[in-house]
Amino acid sequence: MSQSLRTFLGFVLFAAALAVAPLVFSSGLAITMMSLMGVMVIFALSYNMLLGQTGLLSFGHAVYYGLGGFCAAHAMNYIARNKFGVPLPAIPLVGAAAGLFFGAIFGVVSTRRAGTVFSMISLGIGELVAALAGIQRSFFGGEDGIATNRVKLAPFFGYKFGPQVQVYYLIAAWCLICVVLMYALTRTPFGRMCNAVRDNPERAEFVGYSTQRVRFQAFMLSAMFAGVAGALAAINFELMNSQAIGAGTSGQVLLMTFVGGIGHFFGPIIGAVLITFLQISLSDITKAWMLYFGLLFILVVMFAPGGIAGWLSLHTPLLRGGRILNLAPSYALAAIPLAAVVVGGIALVEMAHHMLVEAASDGSKMHLFKIAIDGASPVAWIVALALFFGGAFGLKLVWPRIDDAWGEAQATGEKA
Repeated sequence: MSQSLRTFLGFVLFAAALAVAPLVFSSGLAITMMSLMGVMVIFALSYNMLLGQTGLLSFGHAVYYGLGGFCAAHAMNYIARNKFGVPLPAIPLVGAAAGLFFGAIFGVVSTRRAGTVFSMISLGIGELVAALAGIQRSFFGGEDGIATNRVKLAPFFGYKFGPQVQVYYLIAAWCLICVVLMYALTRTPFGRMCNAVRDNPERAEFVGYSTQRVRFQAFMLSAMFAGVAGALAAINFELMNSQAIGAGTSGQVLLMTFVGGIGHFFGPIIGAVLITFLQISLSDITKAWMLYFGLLFILVVMFAPGGIAGWLSLHTPLLRGGRILNLAPSYALAAIPLAAVVVGGIALVEMAHHMLVEAASDGSKMHLFKIAIDGASPVAWIVALALFFGGAFGLKLVWPRIDDAWGEAQATGEKA
């Protein structure tokens, strides 16, 4: 099967998954979660245009996401107030235009240099716009933000987009369009030059290309797609506030992209889906959910710098060659100490958080894995430490067997 046919089938399966997902996961919470996942997929892929494709580490990408969302919210209110016949599916174009506009303005300054200088400039711009949000209340709405009502816009083939499932399909349609366009950009000569500027800027200049111009164009396109994501967020929540342009949102998209894998196009999609799911589900389970995100980011950077997509891509040749089963025994053996590390680590985090934050008001008694324990008891800490460090030691003992299994699987493939 050719590469182009595999890519086409991949997008067909992606579109089918978007269409079928509300039929499989039909609860209100699931549809709301999937709507947010669609927004974050576009946002993460737009960030990957900078980091993964062009090699520009930005700490202020939320600026274009937030400004696109604010402009979309104001446009929705203006259209509804004047009763213009503009349907809701056209609003993301406003976000795209706003992202492109502000990307051009800020990109002129920030893309003159790459590396650390670019990162610091992007951080300064992000803080500047965040500070401006508290001053310019007429545009940003102060602490309350800008509220809007999506059902007041003109119907689109009879749909008013009141129910959340209709909003989901709107977001899914724009998600598919943006994913296809961003993937197509990676296959163009411009996309190849972005990779060249990332890998070897001196050689790119030697063959006659301006690295600053390539960075500037990539920056504008990235900001444009981030603006689309912001507009879809405004449609989904019917509210935009200053949190959307803050450093927390920029850090969130950075986490999604790194965890998913910046070296692969579909990596940010995996990261956006996973982090959004964890963000919504973990926040209902534990109050220390932000700490888990930080630990996840550290572990990925230390042990899987290629992200989840990079780890999966290592197994692709073995899967195609039918040699993936050679790794099953060693993986099964490693699962036991890995489970001990995870359980011990969760126990340590939860007990530490409870004793430091909640023990003063709720006492030292707590429930962990539906088991009543006393956070002040030395036995509980000894058991948690034994699980964590015992599992870590077990992983260290098992790791040579995993290396041997990998070597045998790859050697078998080379002989074949």
